[in-house]
Amino acid sequence: MWNLGVPWYELVIRAICIYGFLLVILRMTGKRQVGQLAPFDLVLLLVLSNAVQNAMTGPDNSVGGGMILCTTLVGLNSVIGYATYRSKRLEALIEGRPQILVHNGHLDERIMRKEKITHHELMASLRAAGCATVTEVHFAMLENNGHISVQPRKNGPNSTDNGMNAHTGSIAHNEASAHNHSVTQKQTDAKSDQATPTSRAQEPGQEPPTA
Repeated sequence: MWNLGVPWYELVIRAICIYGFLLVILRMTGKRQVGQLAPFDLVLLLVLSNAVQNAMTGPDNSVGGGMILCTTLVGLNSVIGYATYRSKRLEALIEGRPQILVHNGHLDERIMRKEKITHHELMASLRAAGCATVTEVHFAMLENNGHISVQPRKNGPNSTDNGMNAHTGSIAHNEASAHNHSVTQKQTDAKSDQATPTSRAQEPGQEPPTA
């Protein structure tokens, strides 16, 4: 039970090779296999786990060999996690970057094809966020873990246009108010200029001139 069928270092090397191989394969297939699992994706992961089992253990079926493999995989995963935490470049290489699928109601078909996200999967995420159509979405982003995060528009699909119209209307209103104030001020100044000669002619103590 405790006797190893192969040397311990061979188990460690096998575990590292299989871990690295699966990491590269899953990274190449996109984020869908990580978060958006269709039934055939789940079957693939189950078959993969069974396929690589013998490749890691080899002829060894001992308890000690299983413990060595578990310790190697957990330690390797911790090293990868710490390395991606320290290096943003390595994080982008291994985990990738979030991808914007929808921005201001516009769908990016190129990103959809690249990440192998179907319209049914996208619409399911939009409905879960309370959006019936793409035009109601401010942005929808495919995260590194395969989850699609959705931010609806606050005031509907025309919120940006309404904001621009309101801003333009406010500017026009301010300009009209300033113009009316200027006209009123000019009229007041003109009336003051007309009244000034009369007030000077009728000084206190003098009779108005007779014709």
